[in-house]
Amino acid sequence: MRVTKGAKIATGTALLALGVAACGGGGGSSSGGGDNPRAATGTVYIRGCEPQTGFVPGNINETCGGTINEFVYSRLVKYNSDTAAPELDQAESIETTDNKVWTIKLKPGLKWTDGTPVTAKNYVDAWNYTAYSPNAQLGSFWFGDIVGFDKVNTADPDGPDGPKEAPKPETDKLEGLEVVDDLTFKVTLTAPVAVFRTKLGYTSFAALPDAFFKDPKGFAQKPVTNGPFKFVQWDHNSQIIVEANPDYPGPEKPKVKKIVYKMYKDDNAAYADLVSNNLDFTELIPPSALAGDKWKTDLGDRAIDGQQGVIQTITFPLYDKEFGGNADFRKAVSYAIDRKTITDKIFNKGRVPINGWVSPIVEGFKDGACGDLCTYNPAKAKEYLAKAKSEGYTPPAEFPIWSNADGTHKEWIEATVNSINQAFGADAGVKFVHKDMPTFAELRDTITQHKIKGAFRTGWQMDYPHIENFLNPLYKTGASSNDGLYSNKELDKKLHEADTATDPAQANALYQQAEAMLQQDMPAIPLWSYGLQAGTSKWVTGVKVTPFGVLDPLSIAIKEA
Repeated sequence: MRVTKGAKIATGTALLALGVAACGGGGGSSSGGGDNPRAATGTVYIRGCEPQTGFVPGNINETCGGTINEFVYSRLVKYNSDTAAPELDQAESIETTDNKVWTIKLKPGLKWTDGTPVTAKNYVDAWNYTAYSPNAQLGSFWFGDIVGFDKVNTADPDGPDGPKEAPKPETDKLEGLEVVDDLTFKVTLTAPVAVFRTKLGYTSFAALPDAFFKDPKGFAQKPVTNGPFKFVQWDHNSQIIVEANPDYPGPEKPKVKKIVYKMYKDDNAAYADLVSNNLDFTELIPPSALAGDKWKTDLGDRAIDGQQGVIQTITFPLYDKEFGGNADFRKAVSYAIDRKTITDKIFNKGRVPINGWVSPIVEGFKDGACGDLCTYNPAKAKEYLAKAKSEGYTPPAEFPIWSNADGTHKEWIEATVNSINQAFGADAGVKFVHKDMPTFAELRDTITQHKIKGAFRTGWQMDYPHIENFLNPLYKTGASSNDGLYSNKELDKKLHEADTATDPAQANALYQQAEAMLQQDMPAIPLWSYGLQAGTSKWVTGVKVTPFGVLDPLSIAIKEA
């Protein structure tokens, strides 16, 4: 999920248990005392950020919306909070004999927060709505393996800036979806996809209640949901409040009455609130506190560290001739970034340089996919910059790398642009600069509307711990999170070959071959993988951070006074 989510499994098997969950204390500081102010209201406060689109699962592909939606929606499959392994959630069974035709049966007695039952039709209607291209849902790509997708989803023939419009689809119903009875539906894919069962835990595969179809726009702001927490209110750019759902059927119930997802314009302010126990959880420690491990001194046993499946990249708008550059220019930029110095100095070694497009903690990871293109080499940077110019590309005099001001990106992007400029030299004819948009939502809107003028910071939070999740959603032609509109037909062919392989080892090898092909065009520049640095207030306990780098909302509890 874009930072913004399934893993390849053989029929009837589970994911490789990674054993890398960042489970932490939240054990409380020895300082302070007195009654616990959280106990009276049962409310805890966690760091959040403004969602880009709201509460329609099929229209979410970024973490600000994804995190809070995880609290309020349950899906067919969930991911284990310790290992990220897929487990049945709303599904009682998901059966197949050939990885092509799947029969899904729901558990009985499931309810929406308006009291209506969760049915097979709710899933089928939601998937049809998301897949239907006139509805312009960001998650439509995820239904591309289902029979009939080409008849419900048509492409714009001349891109987002062209005068032509996509033709109206033949139908608004996927041929490969069939409601069998109230609790059972069947899914038919165009080809075997072993990873399909695990994908069903991704946000876009959630169901939607009948209430959604009466007022989709209103629902996005005030949803009816079916997860462990239910929606209460959304004060834009300030907070979202959810409360425990009394009808939630899961074996583990919420331990708090309410969660306030509190938005900050500056993560240094969020950290200050954490230190002073006014904020109960954040999964993001700013660079100012990472230096010299200050955060561990500040928080003591309230500090949580570990690993998470998140990587940082810089993406280019390949649809823009001026700022998309060419392959050799993008390679020059990659050579010009001193990843080790930046991660050592800015993040106090809390992030680790990567030489590929896949998180090191996931199944299928292979070291070295980027070759030497992800090594710092100023001489090579100058060589490839000259080569790009000789091929006819003239970079603009000022080349921005964009980020959002309500996140902790200023320090590392400024260090990155300085590294590029120093490597290129004063006579390069191009100067990289850092530019900000006020909020993450505004940045994402500009990116998804393909209006951004410059490169931009991107990241990927795994949706499931498998190499496939770092490739298909990001680099396949037309994929939902392919922000730069990259297209390579040979890569698409290799990814399809990997998708339909029935042997997991063979599939992994094919995905690795596909990843290595990204060297040719460098549509995005890999930078580093995230370690986990998080913290809690002294008022809470039991806090667990998942391998996805987010709070397990069922783990957090209020300490007894």
